[in-house]
Amino acid sequence: MQWKIYLSGEIHSSWRGEIATGIQQNGLPVDIYAPVTDHEASDNCGVKILGNESDPFWKDRRGAGVNAIRTRTLIERADVVVVRFGNKYRQWNAAFDAGVAVTLGKPLITLHDEELDHALKEINAAACATARSPEQVVKILEYVIQTK
Repeated sequence: MQWKIYLSGEIHSSWRGEIATGIQQNGLPVDIYAPVTDHEASDNCGVKILGNESDPFWKDRRGAGVNAIRTRTLIERADVVVVRFGNKYRQWNAAFDAGVAVTLGKPLITLHDEELDHALKEINAAACATARSPEQVVKILEYVIQTK
């Protein structure tokens, strides 16, 4: 079976690449999916495609709608959803993606540092696992896919 893993959340570090490398090194049958991680492209896709908008609220709404097409589709297709919460920014979109995954019955792995445990307690309670590093995510995937 080829597994589909959706990597949601923080876009300012190399965690996705670390997971991809670990998957490759372990020979896991995994396809990785993710949201658009180019911040500017993601923020401006709505107005770039649908036309300019002077009100920032509606500019953001256009972009969020266009991005939601990709996000919803890929979460629905995923076998497992991993959501990374970083320390620097509030990732409301990541929390939303975690909620969507749980609502759809997708196994959820959260990935974050211990200092976010309290803030993410409800999301962690709904997750199947909470990892502290990309390496732990890879080990979880290795275990569930190959039972190692």
